[in-house]
Amino acid sequence: MTKADLIDAVAAGADISKAAAARAIDSFTGAITKSLKKGKKVTLVGFGSFSVTKRKARKGRNPRTGETIKIAASKTPKFSAGKTLKQAIK
Repeated sequence: MTKADLIDAVAAGADISKAAAARAIDSFTGAITKSLKKGKKVTLVGFGSFSVTKRKARKGRNPRTGETIKIAASKTPKFSAGKTLKQAIK
């Protein structure tokens, strides 16, 4: 499902215009992004949780040359599915 498909589904499900659905989805994703940037966890009961995990610096290998490289520490978003979502897709 693409973002356009999601906008169509939300517009049809909520009986609103596609433009309103697009604004709602953009607002939703923006709010989650802003919260994660602040280091906060976002929990949607039954659906799942978004959080930020820290990855330590590590060594990697350039696949083209075989040379060892350093990979810097970073933060990455994580999604954990909730119980209701897991049961719905079984």
